[in-house]
Amino acid sequence: MFQGLSDRLNDVFKRLRGYGSLTEDNIAEALREVRLALLEADVNVKVVRSFLERVRERAIGRDVLGSLTPGQQVVKVVYEELTTLMGGAAARLRTAGQPPTVIMLVGLQG
Repeated sequence: MFQGLSDRLNDVFKRLRGYGSLTEDNIAEALREVRLALLEADVNVKVVRSFLERVRERAIGRDVLGSLTPGQQVVKVVYEELTTLMGGAAARLRTAGQPPTVIMLVGLQG
């Protein structure tokens, strides 16, 4: 699942990096691909909508940093928003004092 999501996002970002300048249409197309990738990875629809709205607001209305191309700027915004969505900081996994540690993973596909 994570490999598929990673591959899809990398494809979108490669295309964005190739543009010298970005239009709202380029960004909209890229965000459509990101939306599909996240939904196929079992991310909640409301979370995806909220995430994409934040990315769209930041990507369209933001000045491009001098050292970055517009495509790299969008990649940076997506990265920052994904980091925020995932909790912002690494958290230690709490394990049982004595083995075994039981971990339950749940998704739409089982």
